[in-house]
Parts: sequence; structure tokens; C-alpha cells
Amino acid sequence: MTTTKRLPDQAQRWVLQFCHGYDGPFLDCARQYAALFVETQYKVCTVYLTGAPSDEVVRGSASDEVIFLNYSSREVRGLKLRAIRDIHRIAATRKFAFCIAHRFKPIYGALLGTALPVIGVHHAFGDYRRRSRQVFANFFRKRLALLGVSNAVRDDIRACLPDWPAERIETLYNRIDVETVQAEQVSREEAREALGLPRDAWVVGNVGRLHPDKDQATLIRGFALALPQLRGNSLLAIMGSGRLEAELKALVVELGISEVVCFLGQVPNGRRYFKAFDVFALTSDHEPFGMVLLEAMVAGVPVICSDSGGAREVVGSCAQLFRLGDAECLATYLSKSCKQHDLLEQYKDYTRRKLTQEFSYGKAQEIFQRWIRRLGII
Repeated sequence: MTTTKRLPDQAQRWVLQFCHGYDGPFLDCARQYAALFVETQYKVCTVYLTGAPSDEVVRGSASDEVIFLNYSSREVRGLKLRAIRDIHRIAATRKFAFCIAHRFKPIYGALLGTALPVIGVHHAFGDYRRRSRQVFANFFRKRLALLGVSNAVRDDIRACLPDWPAERIETLYNRIDVETVQAEQVSREEAREALGLPRDAWVVGNVGRLHPDKDQATLIRGFALALPQLRGNSLLAIMGSGRLEAELKALVVELGISEVVCFLGQVPNGRRYFKAFDVFALTSDHEPFGMVLLEAMVAGVPVICSDSGGAREVVGSCAQLFRLGDAECLATYLSKSCKQHDLLEQYKDYTRRKLTQEFSYGKAQEIFQRWIRRLGII
């Protein structure tokens, strides 16, 4: 177990944040929840179950204390008794008011390893569809409250736990610091140079794992169908890596569009380059939330996405929505987007208002504090 600094004074009130790891989007999730306690009476101790100690992660966690348990994924399978003992020892070191646990394993460990009220945050569908998890959650229901990252995730949990009071299973959207992200995002010209994209091309962008859940196959087919109606210099740029890379590249060859599809691979801090895109297209199957949609909106890039999961809640009327897997409808929207440059400034104004009103840190803090007071957690 590695800690970033000596333990603080016992009199200070703390929140324990327990995360499975900091890979992918989960470091940002930890930072988002730590930020809920800025300018409050609470300090935040963030604990990562897996992942080696990292100064970069410490900085990115935005917490008063960061602890790395440094388990491998294999070591936390099954009962995870050592990890439960570790979290029990950590909980005894200071005056914790409650625990925020992201994903099921940390929820499990926090409930068995501490006597604290636990707020479980769920970032995916299906976490309580197993009967064993339903039994576990019901056993600890007096100490457990649950948040979904979208109403779609919340409703999935409520359907699995029908006897729970509705107020104990709520929604807290992911959020974005518009000014910080805008400061990170480079200009269109710099972004295209960094990604190796032509300056004069009309570029459809996509960011995500090359995985069946992201359904880039529909994106590729839709782009191929739209090509005759698009500009002659149009490109599809896919940022990400994953197990479907060879299959997707084979589909591109089969459709005869190899020269106009760019696989950019995994790009560190990819949101810096979103201004390289003229339109952002997301074809995901049941996206729980879709943080990349917020990042595209911050960049002022028009969005087309599948009407699936939490995506509709994120984009509202800011985007053109199509039925999951409908490549023909996607092609129609790509063709329209190619011709609607005169609406771009109006789109940017609307998205700025939506980001501020629904996905700001201040709004999230207000909703969260009101909810935990109503439940009697603080």
C-alpha cells in the first residue's frame, strides 16, 4: 500500500473515495467527484484498488490524499479479502463521514470493509442484473445509495432493484470544466498537423475503443453511403485502438474506401485535438453517458450520434440522433452536416448554454449536496 503523504489530523472530516483503477476515463471520474468538495468542510482521500503509484495520477486526482493499493486485476478476483482488510485499515485512520465507491468491486469492498454510508457510482449498464449482486445490495440497502451517470443507467438499476425507494437511486451526470478543456484544445490547424490530417479536408471524427459496443462498423458503412453526397476531399478519422481494429480495416477495404478512412490509433489526451473534426459522429450501442460528446461540444464541433443509452440526455437537441445501427440515416445526416456551415455559430451558442446549465461542476455540486442531505448522509 502506497500513500502520497503522512496521515492528517484526526479532527478533520474526510470523504473516502474508492476507485477500481485510474485507467481510461476513471481518473477523470475520480477528479470530478473530488471536486464536489471544493470549498466545503470536507477533505477527500482517494484510494485506487489497482494501478501502480504515479505522480501524474496524484495530480490528476485533485484529492487531498491519494493511496495506491497496487493490486493486479488477478489479485482482486473473488472475495478480495486482502483489499477489504486494507480499506478497513484506511477507514480507521481518520474521521470519514462517508465513502464514494466507483463500480461494483469498490462498492463491495467498502461495504464489507467499513461501517460507513456508501454512495455507489455506476458508469455502465447491467451492474445489478446478476441475482447475487441484487441480494448483496438489498442486504446493505440501509447503508447504500446509488448514482447512475445518466437517467438511462439510473433506470436500469431501479429496474434491477424494484423494492428500493426511488430517491436512493438517482442520477448525477458527468461534468466538464469548459474553460479548462478549451484551454487544452489546440486550434484546428495545430490539431490536424498533430493527427496527420490534411488542412483542407472535410473530416468526420470518431473517438472510442475499437469494440463492438462502439459500433464503428455502422459508422464506416454510413460514411461509405454518404460519400457520393459529400465533398470530394472528405475523410473519416477514427481515434482509438482495440480488438476490432483488423476487422474494421478489412471492412474499409471491402467497401473500397481505404483512401478516405484514417485509423489514428490511441492518441494521448485525444480531446486536445477535437477541433480537427468538422463533425463528430458517435455510433455507440447503449452508451451509458458519452463523455466524448461533451468534449466535442466544448470544441464547438457539431454532433451526430445514435439515440441509445444516455447519449440523448447529453446532447439533447444539440445533435442529430439516429436509430442504433441505421447506417442509411447516419449517411443522410452526414450529407446534411456537410452543407450546414451557416448554422455553426448558432450551434456553438446553444451548446455553451447547455454545458453551463446541465454539465458544470457548480450544478453537480448543488445537486449532489442536496441529495445527500435529503438522504441524511450528512
